[in-house]
Amino acid sequence: MNSSNNLVPVDLIIEARWLCPITPQNTLLEHQAVVIQFGKIIDICAITLANIQYQANEVVQLAEHMLIPGLINLHTHAAMNLMRGLADDLPLMPWLEQHIWPAEKKHVSEDFARDGTLLACAEMLSGGITTFNDMYYFPQAAALAATQAGMRANLGLLVIEFPSAYASDADDYLQKGFIAHDSWRGNALISSSIAPHAPYTVSNKTFESIVTYAEQLGLGIHTHLHETHDEIAQSEEQFGMRPIQRMAQLGLLGPNFVAAHGVHLLNHEIDMLAEYGCHIAHCPTSNLKLASGIAPVAQLLAQGVNVGLGTDGAASNNRLDMFAEMRLGALLAKGTSGDATVVPAHQALEMATINAAKALGMEAKIGSIEIGKLADLTAVKLSDFNTSPCYDPVSHLVYACGREHVTHTWVAGELRYNNGMFANIEPNELKEIINTWQPKLRQHKH
Repeated sequence: MNSSNNLVPVDLIIEARWLCPITPQNTLLEHQAVVIQFGKIIDICAITLANIQYQANEVVQLAEHMLIPGLINLHTHAAMNLMRGLADDLPLMPWLEQHIWPAEKKHVSEDFARDGTLLACAEMLSGGITTFNDMYYFPQAAALAATQAGMRANLGLLVIEFPSAYASDADDYLQKGFIAHDSWRGNALISSSIAPHAPYTVSNKTFESIVTYAEQLGLGIHTHLHETHDEIAQSEEQFGMRPIQRMAQLGLLGPNFVAAHGVHLLNHEIDMLAEYGCHIAHCPTSNLKLASGIAPVAQLLAQGVNVGLGTDGAASNNRLDMFAEMRLGALLAKGTSGDATVVPAHQALEMATINAAKALGMEAKIGSIEIGKLADLTAVKLSDFNTSPCYDPVSHLVYACGREHVTHTWVAGELRYNNGMFANIEPNELKEIINTWQPKLRQHKH
């Protein structure tokens, strides 16, 4: 055996019973060590080999766990955690118009956005989520919260036509968004996309500006699309065409376009999404809860459309739980297609990791466990009696495990969540946030 002098010094080694790297596809490794230096994965090898090659500052042994890439929540409104359960059992438009929008009009502020996002970050980190794709007011406040939590966020620079506490009109939203974008340029955890709320809340003129800005700044575009039948009917009446056709005519569709929901899509529209290289953020729980429908995921995947998973906001889902979305996403695809082989467990996990990373243009850095990528990692304990016996760890991860089985969450090799404790978030701070906002928002309760 080498003397310790010949060992390569590294920051961290994580030894796992199972490792699901995502790339190559359908791979499951056993008794592997992930070697991390300066936040990046520098080696993946057998534990026995790592022990004779490296000298780590810290070794984490996970003898009963599976190590997976950090989960990526491809569509959420993090600050809306403050409105969890505020108005339940309602369809989308009454839910928005009679409850959510009035509550937002009265209460949304920088403090609201920062506090709500921090609450969401805690929930997400504890459930193994390391990156979220957000869309909300006051993105700079959300950036402060995500940075404190130590997790990755792609923050949408929200654009909508109507005034709010944040901005007065579409141009003001855009300008404030660009100021926010500039403010986090040096922050490795924060990136941006332009986030026009939806075709029914944004004008043609604004969409045309967004296309120009996105090209100039190299930013993605993140919007809601084809979420409900009402949205499509309204578009046909107002513009004489379905929303996706309007988006195509205005030049929005392309490989930098992430459409949240995509519930109601015709065959030729799915072909169009594939042809343009667009991405769908599938939010199965929110779509069911608001009775919006079920997205044709089996068909989207069969046609080659990249599909990631999102939770939507806690106000329309009640949980930011990617384990729930993986399971439900897989089951719905099977049930609606009549094909039990559709969206097998490995593919459901891809939708929550590498597919979402591709949608954000971040697949070179995150979304799989590969040498050279950032060490965004999640450990899931598989030895509980309710996840035993275990014959297929990946199947267990999707169909048997829940977020409560997550024990560790690392972002760029930094341990951000460990068995109920956060590295940068105090339980008392979360309690204070809840106690501050609950009395204010209670009056809007449905």
